[in-house]
Amino acid sequence: MERLTKAEEQVMQVLWKLGPSFVKDILAAMPAPRPAVTTVSTIVRILEEKGFVEHEAFGRSHRYHPRVSKATYGDRSVRKLVKDYFGSSPKALLSFFLEREQLDAKELDELLKLIKRTKKDR
Repeated sequence: MERLTKAEEQVMQVLWKLGPSFVKDILAAMPAPRPAVTTVSTIVRILEEKGFVEHEAFGRSHRYHPRVSKATYGDRSVRKLVKDYFGSSPKALLSFFLEREQLDAKELDELLKLIKRTKKDR
């Protein structure tokens, strides 16, 4: 699966939120300043070429919908992030957040509960 550009990811975020949509619907849901309709149309066609989106034709109009779920793309992106920046170590990623992001006590307690629950399930 290819990596998305920032503009492509922005369009995918809208499609994941709206579901099947026409270009005009995608454009209307984008934050200001909005790109030109031709730009969004081009991005959607590129996403279709990359296999992220497919369409249904309604005469000359096309309704687009995601072929790749947000969860699938997010999972792949996180795995790539861990591999490329944290030496394939989830522990190194967690350490990054613990050391640099200075999680508050509530967030740390929630993480500990999650770790204990996950450990119990294995």
